[in-house]
Amino acid sequence: MRISISGPPGSGKTTVCMLVADELGYDYVLVGQVFRQMALERKMDLETFDRLAEEDETIDRELDERMLSLASANENIVLEGRLTGAMLKSRKVVAFAAFVTADERVRAERIAKRESKNVDSVLREMQTRERSERKRYLAYYGMNPYDRAIYDVWVDSTNISAEKVAEIIVSKLRTVLADDARQVKEGQ
Repeated sequence: MRISISGPPGSGKTTVCMLVADELGYDYVLVGQVFRQMALERKMDLETFDRLAEEDETIDRELDERMLSLASANENIVLEGRLTGAMLKSRKVVAFAAFVTADERVRAERIAKRESKNVDSVLREMQTRERSERKRYLAYYGMNPYDRAIYDVWVDSTNISAEKVAEIIVSKLRTVLADDARQVKEGQ
C-alpha cells in the first residue's frame, strides 16, 4: 500500500515518514529533497527557487510528475510532502493518506533548533513559504492540502513524539487494511 505523509514544515512529517517506512519495511521518498534536487540542477538556492516556482508553474508540475512516477513505480512506498496526499488522491492513485500537524510556534522552534536559527526568524520564513505554497497549490490545482477530508488519519504532533505519531499512523493503516480484507472476504 502506498502511504503519503503530508503536513506543514516542522510538523515532524519527515521523521514520521522514515519511522513508518522502517516499521513496514518500505522505501521512502522525501518530496522536499526532490524539490531541493531540482533547485540544485538549476544552480539556485532554495529561497530563489521557491520564488521562481511561484511564477513558473512548470516547476511544480515537474515535481508532481517526478513524485507520481516514483509512486507509480512502487506500491510499497512512503511518500512525504505537503501536497503528496492531496495529489495522489486527486490523480486517483490508491494511497493511505496521513496528515501530521503541530502548533505553528512549536513547528518554528523545531526548525530553529534543527537549523541553529532564531525562532522568530524561522517563524517569519515559514509563514512566507507556507503562503507561497498555498497560493501555488490553489492557483495550479484548485486544491487545499489542509482539507481534512483528503486524509485517512490526521495527527497533531505538538505534544507527542514522532514515534507515537508513526505508531498511530501504522495502527490506523493496519485497521484500514484489515477492514478492506474483511470486506473482500465477505464479498466472495
